[in-house]
Amino acid sequence: MAFTLSRRAVLCAAAGSLLALTTPLALAQAWPERPIRLVVPFPPGGLIDSMARLVSAHLGQALGQTVVVDNKPGAGGNIGAADAARANPDGYTLLMASPAITISPAVYKSLPYAPDSLEAIAMLGRVPNVLVVNTESGIKTVQELVAQAKAKPGALNYASNGNGTSLHLSAELFKRLTNTDVTHVPYRGSAAASSAMLGNEVNMMFDNLPSAMGQIQAGRLRALAVTTAQRSESLPDVPTLMEAGLSNFNVSAWFGVVAPAGVPPEVVARLSAALAEVVKNPEVVAAMKRQGAEPAFMDPKATSAALASDAAQWKQVATAANIIID
Repeated sequence: MAFTLSRRAVLCAAAGSLLALTTPLALAQAWPERPIRLVVPFPPGGLIDSMARLVSAHLGQALGQTVVVDNKPGAGGNIGAADAARANPDGYTLLMASPAITISPAVYKSLPYAPDSLEAIAMLGRVPNVLVVNTESGIKTVQELVAQAKAKPGALNYASNGNGTSLHLSAELFKRLTNTDVTHVPYRGSAAASSAMLGNEVNMMFDNLPSAMGQIQAGRLRALAVTTAQRSESLPDVPTLMEAGLSNFNVSAWFGVVAPAGVPPEVVARLSAALAEVVKNPEVVAAMKRQGAEPAFMDPKATSAALASDAAQWKQVATAANIIID
């Protein structure tokens, strides 16, 4: 009997060691065993929501599980981000992220979540912002706009879709790099800001390209420059701000996927690989481009570095402009 027990103990120990070695693989193979929730921190109908619904359908097919979009809008995206950050880090809750998660820590006095409670999974795409003026202004280039702003310090104004947004901070970055004094006029959303532009209530505005494209094509707004390092395929004749002389201006409305910190590495790897395939899908690429977005996949490490760079830039801009939201 002693021999039997000893032999059983050895066998159990060997089985335990084998299980320990195979658990990560087994976990990656077993996951996902139930639907995945993709939190969108903005209302339905916007660009981030549209991209989330596009990605979720194809990601669900790639993983063999339903990916459910769950809109949790409010507080500049902070409510949805907090909801995702507090979730169990098991790979079943994801967040469709945007520049809001890198801007909020720079402008809000307090956040309902810790920024390091979220970890990067993948960057999916980028949407250029565009600097526009009313065509009736007669301004045709960035240089003309800067010259007019310098000639009349404080006289020109710019619209944004709200305090502490990427469009607000883009304009503040523009002011800092051009050493100009232009007054901020915040509106409740891009639609209201665009209406103010069309009504000549304000002189300039940074806007997401998809939002502005219709008015640009109709000839009501003039695109002076795009904010990305490369020209947009949608506006190939419009220069970048870098080409216009602002060598450090490289801003885009990116979108990607993050998750509660602590998701098992094997699940992160599988998620990232599945999202890489989604972004390569011709249907997804075509749908993104119709929305004015450009596919730009990055793995977790590269995404984390990109988000850290964004956060540092916006912290610098917010501090210089004294942008604080209670």
